[in-house]
Amino acid sequence: MILMNDIIREGNPTLRETAKELTFPLSDEERQLAAEMLEFLKNSQDPQLAEEYDLRGGVGLAAPQLDIDKRMIAVHIPNPDFDENNPKSGPEITFSDVMVNPKVISHSVQLAGLEGGEGCLSVDRPVEGVVIRHFKITVTYFTVDGEAKKKKFKGYDAMVIQHEIDHLNGVMFYDRIDPKDPFAQKKDIILL
Repeated sequence: MILMNDIIREGNPTLRETAKELTFPLSDEERQLAAEMLEFLKNSQDPQLAEEYDLRGGVGLAAPQLDIDKRMIAVHIPNPDFDENNPKSGPEITFSDVMVNPKVISHSVQLAGLEGGEGCLSVDRPVEGVVIRHFKITVTYFTVDGEAKKKKFKGYDAMVIQHEIDHLNGVMFYDRIDPKDPFAQKKDIILL
């Protein structure tokens, strides 16, 4: 089981390196890693388990954050509009999977950012500012079983996926904040 102590923090050189692609079939160890990464996210979103194991809530986790040099991310993204009393509010989880060797193959011209800023399990301090990302992206990736996938994401889901793919390329979210004016926004940006 992955715990907070297993997650490396900013300043660790692994977070600034480009992770290596995985080859298929994945090893038993890599498949176990994938399962544990997704389990961590689910546990961190469960109030009882998060308190019991002292977990910070997370929606995404990249292998480099565990000091593992592999292009693998796990995401478990809750629907911010979900209402169990309203069937029209959509599913409780909008996307949940482990993505191996993910690549953004196209993106919208439209830019977006999270109004409240972004956080990161590898960053223990608050970092204020708007992180500018693409509003829509198309991603190719492989499942842990080696099945090729191509999926479109938009809005919050796209922000999460881009944040995690950045980790595979040695990029931290605050690298994308304007250092002179953290709340500077490009023209016509969508704030989520």
